[in-house]
Amino acid sequence: MTYKGYLIDLDGTIYKGKERIPAGEAFVHDLQKRGLPYLFVTNNTTRTPQMVQTMLREQFNIDTPEETIYTASLATIDYMKDMNRGQTAYVIGETGLKTAIYEAGYQEDKENPAYVVVGLDTDLTYDKLALATLAIQKGALFIGTNPDLNIPTERGLLPGAGSLVALLEAATRVNPVYIGKPNAVIMNKALERLGTNRRETLMVGDNYSTDIRAGIDNDLPTLLVTTGFTKAEEVASLPVQPDHVLASLAEWDFDA
Repeated sequence: MTYKGYLIDLDGTIYKGKERIPAGEAFVHDLQKRGLPYLFVTNNTTRTPQMVQTMLREQFNIDTPEETIYTASLATIDYMKDMNRGQTAYVIGETGLKTAIYEAGYQEDKENPAYVVVGLDTDLTYDKLALATLAIQKGALFIGTNPDLNIPTERGLLPGAGSLVALLEAATRVNPVYIGKPNAVIMNKALERLGTNRRETLMVGDNYSTDIRAGIDNDLPTLLVTTGFTKAEEVASLPVQPDHVLASLAEWDFDA
């Protein structure tokens, strides 16, 4: 079928770490030429949407409006607003996550926050983990921005936010609420922003566990491209097959 809208992963799909994926760039250019609505949906919380926009333009030859970028940070804030438990938070994460949460009106509280939010933090320390552990034990709502155990980079698969969340889950014996792909929170909010029908919107990504399960679990058709996390040799053994599998986005036929 011809799809009316596209939800697209970034890292491993459109680029890989600092490496360009020319077919990914061309895929986005084709969407733009055709006037097809799209939204980049990323579990990466280290950058603000404006930072992602700048990175795409300067490093990957993609010029896209800021409103086409929906991060797990933005989805986390949407969830916190829905929960309405208070305006305090302790955040483990980088600029993208902290800026979004504090600019949304939440105040940092290291002792008794309403929320403990955990994303990827490359400056992680034991003290940060200790503060988060104690706050969760006191009753803070424990939020993991995304469940990605690894992130694909030019160096290989590095620890992702999900690995940090898993450590705190072990330390507190409290199950976190996950926001990012494959969970419904980020997918439902993304669809609201895109404004297209669920069954006519294609979820495009490289990671079966997050991107493709996000589509499968939330009733969206899926396109797996084997340029990142999930390898071609793994496809045959996947529990539920994606609707489409490609070695490169250059192979995609928009009119099929």
